[in-house]
Amino acid sequence: MEPPAYASFDVPGYVGALRREGELLAAAAQRAGLATAVPSCPGWAVRDLLRHTGYVHRWATGFVAEGLTRPGGASEEEILSQGPADAQLPGWFCEGHAALVRALVAAPPDLECWTFLAAPSPLAFWARRQASAAGQAESTAGQPASTAGPAGPVPPANGAAFEPAFAADGVDELLMGFLARGIRRGNWAGLGGSLAIHADDGTAGRADWLIAGDPDAPGVSPGTGRADCDVTGPASELYLTLWNRGPADRLDVTGDPSILAVFGGALQITWS
Repeated sequence: MEPPAYASFDVPGYVGALRREGELLAAAAQRAGLATAVPSCPGWAVRDLLRHTGYVHRWATGFVAEGLTRPGGASEEEILSQGPADAQLPGWFCEGHAALVRALVAAPPDLECWTFLAAPSPLAFWARRQASAAGQAESTAGQPASTAGPAGPVPPANGAAFEPAFAADGVDELLMGFLARGIRRGNWAGLGGSLAIHADDGTAGRADWLIAGDPDAPGVSPGTGRADCDVTGPASELYLTLWNRGPADRLDVTGDPSILAVFGGALQITWS
């Protein structure tokens, strides 16, 4: 019997994930302390992560609530230089997070605004992107530096696992969204070989992706095939590793492991 596909997400599902992950981030920041280093973001403390994520929430809210058709306004650096002091920072973050959730809930299904990745609709794009961004931020905030691996913080031993369908969706966004866009733009450096990624959560779902790593013939597609390196594991672990939020030591890697190691540096994420 073929393993089932992961459950798909809709806008309410993304908004629910955004609400949950933002609340978890605020709680993790409180536990860790604002001065605690963020291992996967060298030079950053938790306060910087909160300020950055709070800025992103406000930035995204502008497109959703106002229907902006192009980016503009003050830069992140300008906004953060005028950001709140530590005492007000947690409340400022929570206010921005709540405002984004409200804007997404109130937005009409036919919302028209600027986006930067393909999606079924602008509303679906912003709900998905912000849910995933909140999940990535939450995964880094509470990890002590002593548990950091080469690619970022090591998840707790009991597994700070994301819901499998949410994590698989985040992997798909990275590969079929950001990576596919980089390939189309011609700024893909390649991996030195092909990479097959297999998310497997048993009855909760399975999905596969195949990356052609040769810079002369690049490509990424859903599905599987012969590859120079195969990476298999739960979607939650793949999500953390491929987004540079955790090491690969919980994944089953066969073939040439250097191809996976190159992946994190070969894909540059830009929000434009």
